Amino acid sequence: MPAVTKTWQLLPHDSAAIGRLADALRVPPIVAQLLLNRGVKDPEAARQFLLAPLSDLLAPDALPGVTKAAERIHAAVQDKRKICIYGDYDVDGVTGTSILLQVIRLMGGPVDFYVPHRLEEGYGLNADALRQIAHSGASVVVTVDCGIAALAEADVARQLGLELIVTDHHEFKDRLPDAAVLVHPRLPGTRYPFAGLSGAGVAFKLAWALSVRACGSEKVTPRFRDFLLDAVMLATLGLVADVMPLLGENRVFTRHGLTRMAQTESPGLKALREGASLTDKAPMTAEDIGFRLAPRLNAAGRLGCARLVVELLTTPSTQRATDLVRFLEGQNQQRQQLERRIVAQAREQAETEGQADAPALVLASAEWHAGVIGIVAGRLAEHFARPVLMIALSQEIGAGSGRSIPGFALHEALHTCGDCLLSHGGHAAAAGFKVQSHRIDELRERFCAVAQQRFPNGLPAPILQLDAEVPLSTLTPGLLHDMERLEPFGTANHRPLLLAGGLQIVGEPKRMGHGERHMSFQVRQQGTTLRAVAFGMAERLEELMSAEGKCCLAFRPKINDWNGFRRVELQVADLQAGPRAQLT
Repeated sequence: MPAVTKTWQLLPHDSAAIGRLADALRVPPIVAQLLLNRGVKDPEAARQFLLAPLSDLLAPDALPGVTKAAERIHAAVQDKRKICIYGDYDVDGVTGTSILLQVIRLMGGPVDFYVPHRLEEGYGLNADALRQIAHSGASVVVTVDCGIAALAEADVARQLGLELIVTDHHEFKDRLPDAAVLVHPRLPGTRYPFAGLSGAGVAFKLAWALSVRACGSEKVTPRFRDFLLDAVMLATLGLVADVMPLLGENRVFTRHGLTRMAQTESPGLKALREGASLTDKAPMTAEDIGFRLAPRLNAAGRLGCARLVVELLTTPSTQRATDLVRFLEGQNQQRQQLERRIVAQAREQAETEGQADAPALVLASAEWHAGVIGIVAGRLAEHFARPVLMIALSQEIGAGSGRSIPGFALHEALHTCGDCLLSHGGHAAAAGFKVQSHRIDELRERFCAVAQQRFPNGLPAPILQLDAEVPLSTLTPGLLHDMERLEPFGTANHRPLLLAGGLQIVGEPKRMGHGERHMSFQVRQQGTTLRAVAFGMAERLEELMSAEGKCCLAFRPKINDWNGFRRVELQVADLQAGPRAQLT
């Protein structure tokens, strides 16, 4: 089953609007075009977007539930009641857990934390863990990045005499848990201006409110100020890893969190940067988090115990941090090996079991690792442009993870199939579930029927939205520097994707990289020649050369800084053979 051909769509070009915004901001037209593409039209809004000052973070008490939660936790600290922070095992959860753990320690309160084991306990609150926490002497439990859908578990907490404070950002059920306090940016009946906070972002707001109460003033002491700046950095790790939109408050978090990451004295973050070979890189980018730091932090949660990540992010010991990063590096390498093997097996299964024409893929194997299948499902969903469910079988129960495509709400589809599942949860793009092995065929039939109903005329071709068409001659280091003012790039503020047409291949393309999966080649346009690199596209070399070397590229411009020589290169996102681009 080959990869699906993408449809290229060039975003509108309004010369008058571009000129007005460029003049008002004194920026190049391409920067104005990029701002307009992102819905930023007003000059003042554009200035705020480009500056993203830390003062744009909303006051913590504006977040629904924060005031009440801060009062209860502050009172518990004063009464010397033991508090337990209960966080999810992904990066968003462990960074948020680290934030609240450190602020309560700063306040002088007795505090511990609990992170469930991904494979043994699964996501979210569980009753056995709550009993263990109560037995340890804790009387207050504060969740991070989980709990808003834990109706039965909240009842167990109440029966155990635990004061449960839920902080979360996930979707809730038809009713809310019966907890002492709920902290959530989208609580029914409330209107918080920014709905896109991550779990760590919510935890930061609560930590900020606690810092103000501990200091007795809006202006906190230097000790708490340094903590809060590091907490912005931790929240940035969490929200980027959780693929949250880099707009609004998240843009502010990320802009300042990345700056702090290069300056922090945190032993854990310094060791993590060294392990990812990012010590000399300044400024850091959100992509450095997404592709270099987050996978290392996630590895322990996927294959082992995420408690070690919380320890890394909070330890005062340089040696312990170094040891933990070395362990995480080993875990990440193991995860990469597992991922490559499962991707190959899943693609073979999809192609040999008669699913080529199916509107969705439901794949299962007893050889797959439950902690890795979510990543693989995401790769397959992108490659085949259809919803994918991956199931890791263990005895009679399968642990599943799904990833979707635009226009298909995965959590709603699983709800429709809910009577053949043991459990399920998630959101539109990603979800998890459990299913009995003898019902997998039924799930496949039901899930594909939902996809067929959603797409009666066939699966839509994935759309590649192009920001602008540019001549190669304009791609100078200076222009790229101007474009970088839109950093941080990520979800909802993607790195600019440009179009260059009428190109001619110069010389012979070269295969490169492990397994020769990538290729590099030179392209010329009216006297300007640049190098292009196409990762994972070596199999398309024949297609690239099929029109006598004439081609069009969808690409992201990058600076290659090698041995002090800086040059612009094209990082290819897609290609079309022929002199003119086919656009919709």
